[in-house]
Amino acid sequence: MNRCLPLSRLRLRFGVILLLLCGLASMAQAFENLRQFPPGAKRATLLVTAPPNVTIDGVDARLSPGARIHGPNNMLVMSAALVGQAVPVNYQLDGLGQLTRVWILNQAEQDAQRANAVPVVNFVFGSAAPAVKTDDGKTPFDQLPKYRAKP
Repeated sequence: MNRCLPLSRLRLRFGVILLLLCGLASMAQAFENLRQFPPGAKRATLLVTAPPNVTIDGVDARLSPGARIHGPNNMLVMSAALVGQAVPVNYQLDGLGQLTRVWILNQAEQDAQRANAVPVVNFVFGSAAPAVKTDDGKTPFDQLPKYRAKP
């Protein structure tokens, strides 16, 4: 009776276990990564009314003829599947002002702060309003406005 496994079977089992562990580690890392969006991509809420007509934050817009809509898992989504749904997106416009690339955001991407993201507010505090420039009398002469005398 042979109680020890041959060395080749032991190596095979060890190799299979190692491959499974590497696969699980790479899958976990893939789920943690956020997609990288182009620097010019803007964030908004997309509502598809009747393809190719859409609204972006309440403003009427149109999908370009070759528009690509990427879902939260980065797979392509047809615009007809989104009719009547308001979804948070990042988007890019083409030269004609039509949406050419759209990415539907997952929860991790919605929570991530972007460097070029502008907070959307529909009010202005009095302290945030642009202040009127006043001359304190210390402006250098060469920086004063110049007026032309009328002939």
